[in-house]
Amino acid sequence: MTSNQIKTLLPYQPPFLFVDDLTKISAENVTGNYTFKPDEYFYHGHFKDNAVTPGVILTECMAQIGLVCLGIYMLKDQITNDNALQIALTSSHVDFFLPVYPGEKVTVVSEKEVFRFNKLKCKVKLFNDKEELVCRGHISGMIKA
Repeated sequence: MTSNQIKTLLPYQPPFLFVDDLTKISAENVTGNYTFKPDEYFYHGHFKDNAVTPGVILTECMAQIGLVCLGIYMLKDQITNDNALQIALTSSHVDFFLPVYPGEKVTVVSEKEVFRFNKLKCKVKLFNDKEELVCRGHISGMIKA
């Protein structure tokens, strides 16, 4: 399954799609990226005269690439045109270290920890273009094809 095939199965669309490309994917891990456009809706007022990407949006980017894309890849043999994916975030714990500003490209690196009974738990990290760790954590979700 290719990056583009996985992206077409994602249950998101702009302005809430935070996946540009997947550069590596296997049953054990995924790496992908997204560039936060300066005109994204959430920068208006966050923060006044000094826009930064909200932590919840960074967490969402990590979940879309690191959990949902990986889950789609892992369930690729069960996905058909007749069934829509059912996805639910079940838990997240993320620690933040650096801000992400408008126009910055980030890279998400995720490793599967557990996949059982359609529940996927991943260790996820998000890096900026300077390869600095912006945030890291654990994200879990239920994915059913």
